[in-house]
Amino acid sequence: MAECDILVIGTGPGGYVAAIRAAQLGMKTIVLEKDSIGGVCLNWGCIPSKALLRNAEVLRLVQNSNEFGIEIDNFSADFGKAISRSRDVVKRLTSGVEFLLKKNNVTTILGTGQFNNEGVVEILETGETIHAINTIIATGARPRHIPSIPIDGKIVITSKEALQIENIPENTMIIGGGAIGCEFADVYSSYGSNVTIVEMLDHLLPLEDEEISQQLERSFKRKKIKIKTGTSIDSVKIENDQAVVSFTDSKGAQEQSFDRVLLSVGIQANSDNLGLANTRIETERDYIIIDDNMQTTHEHIFAIGDVTGKLPLAHVASSQAVNVVEHIAGLNPPPLDYNFMPRATYCSPQVASIGITESQAKDLGKNFSIGRFPLSANGKALGLGESAGFIKLILDEDVGEILGAHIIGAEATELLGEIAITKFLEGTNEELGFVTHPHPTISEALKEAALDATNQAIHI
Repeated sequence: MAECDILVIGTGPGGYVAAIRAAQLGMKTIVLEKDSIGGVCLNWGCIPSKALLRNAEVLRLVQNSNEFGIEIDNFSADFGKAISRSRDVVKRLTSGVEFLLKKNNVTTILGTGQFNNEGVVEILETGETIHAINTIIATGARPRHIPSIPIDGKIVITSKEALQIENIPENTMIIGGGAIGCEFADVYSSYGSNVTIVEMLDHLLPLEDEEISQQLERSFKRKKIKIKTGTSIDSVKIENDQAVVSFTDSKGAQEQSFDRVLLSVGIQANSDNLGLANTRIETERDYIIIDDNMQTTHEHIFAIGDVTGKLPLAHVASSQAVNVVEHIAGLNPPPLDYNFMPRATYCSPQVASIGITESQAKDLGKNFSIGRFPLSANGKALGLGESAGFIKLILDEDVGEILGAHIIGAEATELLGEIAITKFLEGTNEELGFVTHPHPTISEALKEAALDATNQAIHI
């Protein structure tokens, strides 16, 4: 039997961060990983998809090079090489995580862990057991399947297969208009596929501010991406190497064939094979129930990341990781504010947000004002040739507190950090507007949006 202070099950952005922080605090730490170091984010999610999106961005620049006075004839785009490049990026980062674990004296064990009684985890492949004073479950989640949509991994796929298949289909349907669906719609469209994206709700990125979603839809339509919102999928059948999709939209029942269908309708927690029945841990819809300290209904077992269903984002898992370890160590960290976690979608145009939307502010009865600034009035955006988009700030009318920030356009995701820091330090729109920003940068638009709330914006 191996013994440790902390056992971490899973090595995604929650698991490996928890293990390293625990080791930094002097705890004997073991991580148990059944698949690849780095978890879904590093291997089959955040990182490889962003590498592909960079390829799509470069391809669009080449396709539109005449706008910059550059004529390029007879170029070709090899999607197989784009996939290969994304896998190279993954290998580099997984090697980096393995090095960091080793550097911090974290013991790494490859295998599948399952609770055989409270506090004792058995490695199924070997039968060995690990006794930990505290255990952190960081097993993540997997793409959610729908019974009426069979996944064959070739014609009907999930995001994992989309990061491996090296050819682009002529016609693609993407089911699900969330972040993953929009990102793959952008990649496939850039490489020449005729893309149709289907969303059951009224807008793409339905959790974002409505104006942001509308702007994204306009941008996608300019790229000839077909958008079907308010549409439900009835069934998908594979016939003659094509997917026959039956769906219902505002026009009624429809049927259409596609070379490939990508299913992107959320996630399912990886909690089903952990042996939780042998513990006092409670779940809800397969997500592990936790309190503000990430503690489960078992005193010495904690959970972080997607398996908790709190907010399925890699950076949230990493924040939970540090928080839970410091709680175990008795450092009394402040609780995390899930209402003000950054959210980012990396399609073109990028979408970034934090806090509440305008409609949520109304529903909550907030007394609020709005500051806006279009990127068409920003020198850096114009110079980049990416002037579509805007910044929208939701502000407390009385004290200027930032209630929400919503951005669409060039480098949008890089702007969220400034808003997060301003909020954390209890800054207001007045302070954000007062701070000198470097010129020319997209970040100047943040300053102008903050000033616009009190009619002080200079450049509009």
